Amino acid sequence: MSSLIYQRMRVNPKFQELVSKRGRFAWTLAAIVLVLFYGFFLLVAFNPGLLGQKIAEGSMWPIGYTIELVLFVFFWLLTVVYVRRANGEFDDLTAEMIRDAQKEKV
Repeated sequence: MSSLIYQRMRVNPKFQELVSKRGRFAWTLAAIVLVLFYGFFLLVAFNPGLLGQKIAEGSMWPIGYTIELVLFVFFWLLTVVYVRRANGEFDDLTAEMIRDAQKEKV
């Protein structure tokens, strides 16, 4: 694509919408991941005894394993959510912007 098309895309209101939505969504997901990830490590640092306790009476499975497994699955689910939204809404907006930029006369 030519630089003229890029320039048209940058001034397109859909571009601003895309940048805003994608940025907000990415920062929200990043904040969730960082809070949970570092929260877990703070728990390890300041209350390691809790993580070693068993999940139930007579169980061999500690609470720490359970929390980490839940975090692992949750982070994968967040990745799936991001990929689905990126391949859906964000790609659709991008395609609309490209079509609009190519339609405009020079």
